[in-house]
Amino acid sequence: MLVHALTGFVDAGQAGQLAVAHLLTNLDHRVVATFDVDQLLDYRSRRPAMTFDEDRWASYEQPKLVLYEVQDCGGTTFLLLTGPEPDLLWERFSDAVRELVERFAVGLTVGLGAAPMAVPHTRPSAVTAHATRRELISGYHRWFNTMQMPGHAGALVELRLGEAGHDAMGFVVHVPHYLARTEYPESARGLLEHLARSSGLNLPVEALQPAAQRVLAEVNEQIARSPESMSVVARLEDQFDAVTGGPDRRPLAALDAEALPTGDEIAAEFEAFLAGLDGSAEG
Repeated sequence: MLVHALTGFVDAGQAGQLAVAHLLTNLDHRVVATFDVDQLLDYRSRRPAMTFDEDRWASYEQPKLVLYEVQDCGGTTFLLLTGPEPDLLWERFSDAVRELVERFAVGLTVGLGAAPMAVPHTRPSAVTAHATRRELISGYHRWFNTMQMPGHAGALVELRLGEAGHDAMGFVVHVPHYLARTEYPESARGLLEHLARSSGLNLPVEALQPAAQRVLAEVNEQIARSPESMSVVARLEDQFDAVTGGPDRRPLAALDAEALPTGDEIAAEFEAFLAGLDGSAEG
């Protein structure tokens, strides 16, 4: 199995980064391949950090796009591709991933992502599941109708793998939009939970629970201080329950627009809230 989680597109709540870091921290792994990032990245659009120490350049955070071999908690081996999303040569990158899939006899490729959505933090993490064959995600709710959006390298990899006859799928966890700019471990936990469920891998999902509960407690404390924020969350709860609570569930795109808080309302209610979270994170 191959899991890929690339940074640089949309990673709301840093869910993908947190999930990958959690796996590499808690599971045995080794590097099996690397990509030449000098050919793939536009450094002027995403400038790597360098440290200047008084009168000299002391260090450079070199970008790395790496394929790891990882062992899950039960000793099962899988591959994990992680690092910055290529800015250039997407087709050649997709071909390279396909060659790795065929060289290592990968039976299933799974992509991980996170997007800001109009969902409340008080409900279980939901995901949008997508796949090259509907059978791979038969138990998942369809949230959207046909739509066009900006592409990303991970999506192209899945598309090209499907065209080549390989099974590929992915999960995009729905992160509350008012938490999209801060670390949100609950969404990372949700990603790993769905990854484990779909793949059969034995992953340390619940080890993320303490961090998730701590952040949720901080969020609840912040919201409790603002009646306006509580009102917005309540409206998001009603919307979420309308979509997921009954047998006649509708796609999110089919909801009455009047049921959704406007962008101005969300910005007004949570500007101070986000600033408070950012301040606590920095501290």
